Amino acid sequence: MEALKARQQWLSVLAHSQPKQLEQHWQALKLQPHYEVLRAAETGLTRLQGRIGGSGKRFIVGDVTVTRAVIRLADGTCGYSYVTGRDKAHAERCALIDALLQQQETHGLLQQQLITPLAAARAEQQQLRSREIASSRVDFFTLVRGDN
Repeated sequence: MEALKARQQWLSVLAHSQPKQLEQHWQALKLQPHYEVLRAAETGLTRLQGRIGGSGKRFIVGDVTVTRAVIRLADGTCGYSYVTGRDKAHAERCALIDALLQQQETHGLLQQQLITPLAAARAEQQQLRSREIASSRVDFFTLVRGDN
């Protein structure tokens, strides 16, 4: 169960990463594993659901473009990815990294040199966005008139 949560976490980091940023971190590692493409990167649509008030009744927000890819390493380990947008190279790279993160030999290196920095960059980006939103927050209040 813990391994599943760890995989969900790194897949989330990969899916939310900026393609150029991920590519820079990846190239710095100088890894060139052999793999085969099981499902070439392909683009399609999926529906986004929201909830009224964040926890109420579900509704369809709209459609989003998604690209997915599946690869297999020489030892049979498969890597999967789903990323928003149409960047096929990004989807294939994420699938490859997913497969390599499942390998003991490369897991620690990728976790330290790739996933941790990307997660930190995303957290920083979210904090900046939260501060930006908070700075424009308006508190409404009502004045009650007394009966004189």
